[in-house]
Amino acid sequence: MLRVGLTGGIGAGKSEVSRLLVGHGAVLIDADRIAREVVEPGTPGLAAVVEAFGPDVLAADGGLDRPKLGSIVFADPVRLAALNAIVHPLVGARSRELEDAAALDAVVVNDVPLLTENGLAPFYDVVVVVDVAPETQLDRLTRLRGMTEQDARARMAAQATREKRLEIADIVIDNDVPLDVLEQQVAAVWSDLVGRARKGAAN
Repeated sequence: MLRVGLTGGIGAGKSEVSRLLVGHGAVLIDADRIAREVVEPGTPGLAAVVEAFGPDVLAADGGLDRPKLGSIVFADPVRLAALNAIVHPLVGARSRELEDAAALDAVVVNDVPLLTENGLAPFYDVVVVVDVAPETQLDRLTRLRGMTEQDARARMAAQATREKRLEIADIVIDNDVPLDVLEQQVAAVWSDLVGRARKGAAN
């Protein structure tokens, strides 16, 4: 099994890259999706978040009010660290369960937005960074996600710098390109990853 860490800044287009990799046959473990699952209503994760941040972070339906929680933690590094201390161990445990269920020769792609920030690069065989210019991130966040420029810049500032991400990259995918060029890049990266997985399985 080849354990791949896939990361990139907010708005870089990791979701598109992971979708393309799944199309080639990758097993995807999506940390964001798992992070939502571990704080669903009735979970110990949600109870811990409410205990730490108060009942105001709950929506009317009893689920987590994500925009409300986001406005609290992204403006306060201490509170963001407190949230991460609750959620990350739960995400890690669930990710390991999914990984253990994969085939021995599988390419397991872990989509981890905060891989750089949390010093997780050593836990993967290969780190793939989806890279775009900060101007592209800002444009996508405001134009496609409807964020204000201030909110978009705050989200970007809460993450590692572009330089820090590139420092830990084994493979860089440039997503400041048209989709057909991105597809070609991902196909080439997939061939590389499959080769590494086969070599690892043979050893």
